[in-house]
Amino acid sequence: MTERSKLTVLIVDDEPLARMRLRSLVETCTEPPALVAGEAGDADTALVLLGQSPVDVVLLDIAMPGRDGLKLADELRRQPAAPMVVFVTAHGEHALRAFEVDAADYLTKPVRRERLQAALLRVDERRGQRGEVAPAGPMLVVSDRGRVLRVPAAEVLYLKAEQKYVSLCSLRGRWVLDDPLTELEQRLGEGFLRVHRNAVVALAAVRALERRGEDDGEEGWAVQVSNGDWLAVSRRQLAAVREAVKVAAAKQGA
Repeated sequence: MTERSKLTVLIVDDEPLARMRLRSLVETCTEPPALVAGEAGDADTALVLLGQSPVDVVLLDIAMPGRDGLKLADELRRQPAAPMVVFVTAHGEHALRAFEVDAADYLTKPVRRERLQAALLRVDERRGQRGEVAPAGPMLVVSDRGRVLRVPAAEVLYLKAEQKYVSLCSLRGRWVLDDPLTELEQRLGEGFLRVHRNAVVALAAVRALERRGEDDGEEGWAVQVSNGDWLAVSRRQLAAVREAVKVAAAKQGA
């Protein structure tokens, strides 16, 4: 891997210790390889540095003196060949606004190395799509015993929210994610159906719909996916799931 192929990073945070920690985390990333091209303590300095030397991604704090990170990100996305933005902040309440300005990811402090690496992988994937590499479609990034893996949407069978985490079941295995189910559903895009407030299923994996057990004292329904697992179906989603099963059966019979 040559130096030129590394993901170039600009760190923008008004706290020197925060910048130092991020630099250390970036330098430990091996997949994708990343290089810190510069640091800035405010939006104006960041713009000067970007004008001198473009980068692939900006690791951007939100609460800063002068223009905050959200305003800087909004300004950057209007520029040609703009760098991607990953927000790194101590507060979680700006997440929705962050994705409105097309942020690649949103990390909360203290940042874990695995979470930063997953964000950089997502940036690297987008970088490939901007170039000559054909888009590989949506995918999720998971941590597996110290490794970071990419799981294409085509391999995902279902996602199920369980307490504070989301279980990802795929053709290759199962993993636990700490991202919200709604956010993961948006990343996967089309081809997935919400069957319950706590579960999203790949339409291609739907195999059967049956009455099983009880739901709030009434007879409940569940959907079976291709690996044999059953997931509860809410009454609100029952009609949509029934239609999905019908379509899946028609495709199998064609």
